[in-house]
This record gives sequence, C-alpha cells and structure tokens, in this order.
Amino acid sequence: MSGPERRLPENFADVLAESPYAQLLGVQMQEGDDGLLFVLPYQAHNIGNDGLPALHGGVIGGFLETAALLHLLWVRESVELPRTVDFSIDYLRSGKAETLYAQCSVTKQGKRVANVLMTAWQESRDKPVAVARAHFLLSNG
Repeated sequence: MSGPERRLPENFADVLAESPYAQLLGVQMQEGDDGLLFVLPYQAHNIGNDGLPALHGGVIGGFLETAALLHLLWVRESVELPRTVDFSIDYLRSGKAETLYAQCSVTKQGKRVANVLMTAWQESRDKPVAVARAHFLLSNG
C-alpha cells in the first residue's frame, strides 16, 4: 500500500464512528444472511407527524443516505466517506413509530463513482417504506 497508512474498519463500531450523523440517529449495523443490515431503532424525537404517529421523512431519507455511505465504507474497507453527488428517494408508505430497517446494494462501482440502491422497511421487506438511489464520488485513497 503506497502513501500514508490508513486504518481499515475492522468492525461495525469503527465504521459507525466515521459518521457523527449515524451516531446522532442511533443507526446500528448487523450482518445477516443477505449481507449488511442497517437498523434505526424507534426514538420519539424521530417522529415528524404526532397525529399518526409517523417517522419524519427527513429522518427516513437521512437514514437511507447514511446507510449507503456506511455500506460503501464497509465494502470498500475505507475510512474516507464518499461524497454524495445526488440522492433520490421515493416514499411508498408512512414510517410507523417503530424500528426501521434498510439494506443497500452497490449497482455499479468505478474508480471514482459508485451507484447505490437502498430499501427501507419495517414489518416486511415486501412492504418497503421507501426506496432510494444515489451516486457517490469516491476518494482516490
């Protein structure tokens, strides 16, 4: 490896430590049968509509973007956060006042750009709360 030595993530805590926003939201990472699973445990301050109650759309979007960034850190074994080029989200149903889950898949990764698809759900993966697509600029390191 050329250049200065870099610390590679050895566990989920190392990856989560790279994102203060993930820590603020309370994002957790797990490894499941289908790969990485991101978990956003229910917290009352994440509610945007007290009448339903429903998770704030910004929390759902922020969770999905954060999950994609953390996913890229993990699969690339990097500690340098990619930069978001664009992010598009489709809200499909209300996020209830309960735990939210997400999975990501890298659909294309080049030397400078990665494309990622994200899905968030609560009760069943077959009933997504939101889906998103994003492009990220990767570091050269």
